[in-house]
Amino acid sequence: MRQNGFTLIEMMIAVAILGVLVAIAYPSYTEHVSKGKRAEAKAALMEAAQNLERYFSVNGSYVDSGGDLPSVYATSVPVSGAANYRVQVVGTPARNTFVLEATRAGSMSSDACGDFRINQAGAKSLGNNTRPVDDCW
Repeated sequence: MRQNGFTLIEMMIAVAILGVLVAIAYPSYTEHVSKGKRAEAKAALMEAAQNLERYFSVNGSYVDSGGDLPSVYATSVPVSGAANYRVQVVGTPARNTFVLEATRAGSMSSDACGDFRINQAGAKSLGNNTRPVDDCW
């Protein structure tokens, strides 16, 4: 009489192959997700800088009457849900200058690209990073 089914060896081989595939695919998947979150933070910084430029073109200054940057940009990325980055001012903004930074938070808190920065001239930089600017921006 013939029995159908898998032997223990065949099952172990299948599990081993699956383990190897997962070990290869998971780091690639997590890097892909992180890359998407970084892109979202960079887009938020670019949008914030554009909104500040619009404010400057109307008011002739980046700062409001209180000496602060106006609230014309989102301070959390993404805007709703758990934040991956927090957008904030670095230093004291002046009439003609500003530096915005997207600081890592939540699931991105240990990301090697660090914190993204942009200034009024469009110069892009990183803070607290272990990877070069060209790899991240």
